[in-house]
Amino acid sequence: MAKTITVIPGDGIGPEVTEATLEILDASGADLEYETHLAGVAGVEQLKNPIPDETLESIRRNAVCLKGPLTTPVGTGFRSINVAIRKEFDLYANVRPALTMVPGGRYEDIDLVLIRENTEGLYVGVEHYIGLEGDPRAAAESVMIITRFGAERIVRYAFEYAKANGRKKVTLAHKANILKYTQGLFLDVGREVAKEFEGEVEFEDRIIDATAMHLVTNPYDFDVLVMENMFGDILSDLMAGLVGGLGLAPAGNIGKDTAMFEAVHGSAPDIAGKGVANPTSLTLSAAMLLDHVGQPEPAGRIRKALHGALADPETRTGDVGGRANTQDFTQTVIRLME
Repeated sequence: MAKTITVIPGDGIGPEVTEATLEILDASGADLEYETHLAGVAGVEQLKNPIPDETLESIRRNAVCLKGPLTTPVGTGFRSINVAIRKEFDLYANVRPALTMVPGGRYEDIDLVLIRENTEGLYVGVEHYIGLEGDPRAAAESVMIITRFGAERIVRYAFEYAKANGRKKVTLAHKANILKYTQGLFLDVGREVAKEFEGEVEFEDRIIDATAMHLVTNPYDFDVLVMENMFGDILSDLMAGLVGGLGLAPAGNIGKDTAMFEAVHGSAPDIAGKGVANPTSLTLSAAMLLDHVGQPEPAGRIRKALHGALADPETRTGDVGGRANTQDFTQTVIRLME
């Protein structure tokens, strides 16, 4: 019986990369059916709501969502819909692989996974202005929230992921040398969980800024990395840079009962409608989705075909030094799966 998933095409180039990804999914032999719904700017324009109730109900019903990039206004307007969906369904684990797909880059043979805590830290959005001397916005304050529960489940997820996928080491990155309470709690809990996996998965902890430097100077020293929300947001993009950029970076957001797989790049309105967008990020995320729903064979076919299409400058898209447009690239991937 086919698995029904919720599809949110997104804004900007979102509909283009989503259409390409669904073509590839269908050609791979994936046993999926789709319910398409709106969110973000498209939701506001058509339904006067950036996250319509029918979209949330579809995700709740299907428990699996594939989401294109959404536009989030900077400074004003609605808050990130990505964050809202993660909170609504308690998608506490953000899984961001970084795998070399395009040969000839600055680094070769990168194979890393970052596990980011998705619900706590500074991104809980507990912030306010402080008025002083007649200025209602004289200062602004944000609160970082780390709970023992949240820290324990994300670190445990990282170790269980490493164990299930034949990974050798988990690195916990933190700033406990300065933020001794919040980051200190995260580190303390991490060390406690690590003891349960002694002899199975190696463990180390590193200061976050040193981790960033070492990811650039020697990324091969890492395997699985785990950290709190904002640090994970920043370093996952850094890791995408090691393999060619956000256009090659997939992501899964995993909760107890629900999962959302998404393109991690922006909506790129400057190239929307030009037919030049690279669908690899969302297509790789769709392969993660297939693994999640127990369809690893089509997932493997998609990954192999993507590698083949990206290996040749004639068939890869312009953002990674190629000459192909979105549709040409999509058809190459489909042909390579035949």
